[in-house]
Order: sequence, then structure tokens, then C-alpha cells
Amino acid sequence: QVQLVESGGGLVQAGGSLRLSCTASGSIFGINAMGWYRQAPGKQRDLVATITSDGSTNYADSVKGRFTISRDNAKNTVYLEMNSLKPEDTAVYYCKTQRYSRYYWGQGTQVTVSS
Repeated sequence: QVQLVESGGGLVQAGGSLRLSCTASGSIFGINAMGWYRQAPGKQRDLVATITSDGSTNYADSVKGRFTISRDNAKNTVYLEMNSLKPEDTAVYYCKTQRYSRYYWGQGTQVTVSS
């Protein structure tokens, strides 16, 4: 098992910034890709950004240029730096990791961007 705990969510004004963190624990050996997804009320869960163990990144078009994903393998932590936030970024943000062929999800952290 892998346990993921997100932190850093909150309320921020449009144009502001927020940094999310996700720390993995448990059976962490073998973890490869990690990523962030988000889900707004009544909508599907969408990919935000992913990062592999060697640092290769992928971003959704809607956040490219505004968000930055990074990871600290020594701390088993992945980060999402969110800048120039928009009200449409409001969602529950979930951390996801891949360990071999299995996927694990965190409980999510709420991000609310006010107008």
C-alpha cells in the first residue's frame, strides 16, 4: 500500500498563488510517476500535471505556463506551484502516484479561487 497526504489547499483571490504538497508513505519503493488531478463539482476528474521519477513533466493545456509540478524523491513528495489562479481553477485537487502497475490516490485538498 501507498498512502498519499495532500496539503496546501485553501482560499485565494484571483491572480494569487498557492503551493500544494503531497507526501507518500508506506510501500514507496518502486514509485514512478506522480501527478495532480482536479475535480470541480458536477464535473469529471481531470489531469492537471504529471511528473516521472526522472523529472519529465506533462501539463494540461489549461494550466500550462501557470502551474509547475516538481518532486523531491528524497522526501517522497510532489509539489504543485499554482500561479495566476483563476476562479475556474476552483476544485478539489488530488494527488496520484503509480507504483508498478497500481495507482493510489490521496484524499484531496480544496482549492477555492475567489473573484
